Amino acid sequence: MTTKVLIVDDSSVSRKMIKKSLPPEWDVAITEAANGIEALEQYKLGVADVMFLDLTMPELDGYGVLEQIQKDGLNSMIIVISADIQPEAAERVKKLGAMAFIKKPIDTEKLSAVLKEHGII
Repeated sequence: MTTKVLIVDDSSVSRKMIKKSLPPEWDVAITEAANGIEALEQYKLGVADVMFLDLTMPELDGYGVLEQIQKDGLNSMIIVISADIQPEAAERVKKLGAMAFIKKPIDTEKLSAVLKEHGII
């Protein structure tokens, strides 16, 4: 079964790195968004079984995306991938419903471990 993945980051380089880090055996259909507003639009269209979300973005940051998804009660499997490695950031995103927090640059093994831990792959 194909998993719909939404990769949200304002950096096209970061989006590309996340795509390259996905397990090769994982059957995915990938959609990308460059900011939080695009992310919410795509998410509401149903293109995301799993969302990889950056925190620092223009227009609407990752916190705002998480808050809106939580407020709307949408079904979400969200993994935050961010360079903001402050413990407060990790705590805050988990309170807002994120499943995991992975620091940038992304580590392929860490990503696979998180996906396996949550039964995604």
